[in-house]
Amino acid sequence: MEFKKFKAATVQTAPVFLNVEKTIDKAISFIKEAANNGAKLIAFPEVFVAGYPYWNWIMTPVQGSKWYEELYKHSVDITSPEIKKLCIAAKDNDIQIVIGINERGKSFGEIYNTNLIIDNKGTIIGKHRKLVPTWAEKLTWTSGDGSSLKVYDTEVGPLGTLACGENTNTLARFTLLTQGELIHIANYISLPVAPPDYNMAEAIKIRAAAHSFEGKLFTIVSCSTISKEIMEILKPDVPNVEELLTRKNSAFSGFIGPNGATIGEPLIDDEGMIYADIDLAKCIQPKQMHDILGHYNRFDIFDLRVNTAPTKNITFINNHEEFNKR
Repeated sequence: MEFKKFKAATVQTAPVFLNVEKTIDKAISFIKEAANNGAKLIAFPEVFVAGYPYWNWIMTPVQGSKWYEELYKHSVDITSPEIKKLCIAAKDNDIQIVIGINERGKSFGEIYNTNLIIDNKGTIIGKHRKLVPTWAEKLTWTSGDGSSLKVYDTEVGPLGTLACGENTNTLARFTLLTQGELIHIANYISLPVAPPDYNMAEAIKIRAAAHSFEGKLFTIVSCSTISKEIMEILKPDVPNVEELLTRKNSAFSGFIGPNGATIGEPLIDDEGMIYADIDLAKCIQPKQMHDILGHYNRFDIFDLRVNTAPTKNITFINNHEEFNKR
C-alpha cells in the first residue's frame, strides 16, 4: 500500500439558503480555488445543498411544517443536473469532493441527510445517509441504514465520512476504522441554539480529536455558518431570529492529525477555506501504542456485528408462481 501525501482543503461557509443552483455555483467556486492552490481533496459542510432546518429549533412543529415542504422542494436527487455539475467540477479540477446534501427520497416525504463522495474522475463513488437525525432533526430527516457505512478507495487514500452528531457514535466510527479508514470527513452545521453551557466549536473539536486519536488517522472537519440572509428569510416567522441564531463558538472547521492534535489554525465562526498537508505515513507509528483494530484489542471478548443490508419498505412475493414451481 502506498501512503499518500497531498494537500486538503476544508470550507466553512453558509449555503445560499434553499437555493440549490446558487449553492452549487458557490461550491464550484470553492472547488476551483482549492484546486488552483494545489488541493486534491475538499470538504464541505453538512447539508450544504441547500440548507439546514433551523426552524425545527426555533419554531413549533406546526409553524415549521411549511418550511419542511420548502426544504423537500429544494432537496436533490443524486442524478439531478445540479449534482452532475459538481461531478464535472471534480473531474475538471482533478479533486475529490465530500459534500452534504438534502437528498430527496421516493415517498414525497423522505429527506435524507446525505454526504456525497465524488472522486476526481467525476464519479459519485459513495453516499452516506446520516444514521440517526439528532434531537429536533427528527422532525425533518429519515434515518439512513448500515449499507452506507463504507470506506472508499480514492487516489488520496481510504476515505470515510459521518455527519455531525453521529461522529459521537462509537460503533459507527469503529465500523469505518475496521475498513482501513485513514481520512475521515466530519461535517457539521453551526448550532447556536445549543444549551447555554454547550460550546459547539469545542464539542466538534473534541469529537474529531477522539476519532483521530483512537483510530490514528486524519480528520477533516467542515462546518457551515449562519448568514444574515438565512436569518432574514426566517425573520417573518421568528422576529427575534438574530438573538436565537447568533452566538460565538458555534462553528469549527479544521484538521486533526493521528495524534489528536489540531494541524494549523482552525476556523472558529469565521467564513473561509483553509488547507493542510496530509501525510498518511504518519498514521503508522502511533499504532505501535494503541492499535484498536489489531494488537490493542480483544476480539475474543468483543464481537461487533453490523447489518449492511439496505432498508426495504416492501417485499413482493408471488405465491402462485412459487406454487407452480413445485
